[in-house]
Amino acid sequence: MNHTLFELPFFTNLLILIVSAKLLGEIFERFKQPSMIGEILAGIILGPSIINLIHRTEEIKVVSEIGIFLLVIKVGLEINIASIIRSLKGRSLIISILAFFIPIISGISVGFFFQQGIMPSLFIGLCVAITALPVSIRILMDLGKLQSDIGQKIISVAIFDDVLALTFLGLLININSSDFSVISIIKSSSISLLKLVVFIVTLSSVYLLVKRILRRGDYLENSINKLISLLKGNEPLFALFFAFILLFSTFTEMLGLHFIVGAFFGSMLISEELIGKENLKTIEKSTSNIAMGFLAPVFFAGIGLEFNFYSIQNIGLLLAVIVVSYLSKIAGGYFGGLIAGYKSKTSFILGIGLNARGIMELLVANIAYNAKLINTEVFSILVIMGIVTTLTTPFVLKKSFQDE
Repeated sequence: MNHTLFELPFFTNLLILIVSAKLLGEIFERFKQPSMIGEILAGIILGPSIINLIHRTEEIKVVSEIGIFLLVIKVGLEINIASIIRSLKGRSLIISILAFFIPIISGISVGFFFQQGIMPSLFIGLCVAITALPVSIRILMDLGKLQSDIGQKIISVAIFDDVLALTFLGLLININSSDFSVISIIKSSSISLLKLVVFIVTLSSVYLLVKRILRRGDYLENSINKLISLLKGNEPLFALFFAFILLFSTFTEMLGLHFIVGAFFGSMLISEELIGKENLKTIEKSTSNIAMGFLAPVFFAGIGLEFNFYSIQNIGLLLAVIVVSYLSKIAGGYFGGLIAGYKSKTSFILGIGLNARGIMELLVANIAYNAKLINTEVFSILVIMGIVTTLTTPFVLKKSFQDE
């Protein structure tokens, strides 16, 4: 990467990044595309791929990390544990399993075929397997299909796949070791699984506690409201919520899992039934304002800064990742749908609807890149794959619904 002879001051960089990201994000929104595509494009234009004005400094990395934290919380708040339990019942489970494991195996195979090594291949597989829940919700809302049977099925499978992907992420980060001998991998995997079991048991215990509290009616909501009325500081509810999420994140980091695993699962426990409709709305609004208004554009623009078009030498790998990401996800949804008893056309729509990668895939790719588990070339390829699948899915899905 060629650096310019000078580095702009941090706040100047931040100002240019935010203004550019919001401007391009707004343009993409006008064309009914996710604003994150424009925000990434802003980073690509300002970064080493084009004008090489801004570089991803340590300060920008820190702001991006907080952006990742808030984005994951925002996604977690859109899910509740009951939705996951529903996705584990009956037909949905078959579709969810095939829609995750066919892509992850296909992605890993592509990595090994192009001699990418164990960790890069695993992360290619993981990124191919992801379905971005927020993007899926947005696309289905735009098409007026969110409440349809197929729309709800796409959402429940996307939830399951996101949860599974973040669980795998926690394991891979924990397994990361310079010694990739069979004994070392078995040992690391066993320790990682043990830590994961500890986390799942803790999460289940908290969930059961939440269910017990819910049996007492509005007890927790009333207790929170009383506590808030006693506190004199600004935004006490937001502070209490974040203290709870940070507790979960700290716990997962202590276990050696990534902090976003704790943030994601912790925020999923917060529901309207638990803390009340108004309290949940307040938390969602505050989180969304900070995340989408400030931190998320910096995170996505930061991805653009790290993206380096000139690092992509292996065009075969780029094309293979894009093609396999489409075909394996469609195959997973299609065959899962057929086995679950859906018609061929409905199963095909299901596979297409699961194809947008968006936020979650970019989060995972970014974490892998910062942990030096993938190089700039693989990272840049995964960014292109995430953008291409997110841009094309709305058009293909709309056409599929029209042909139904």
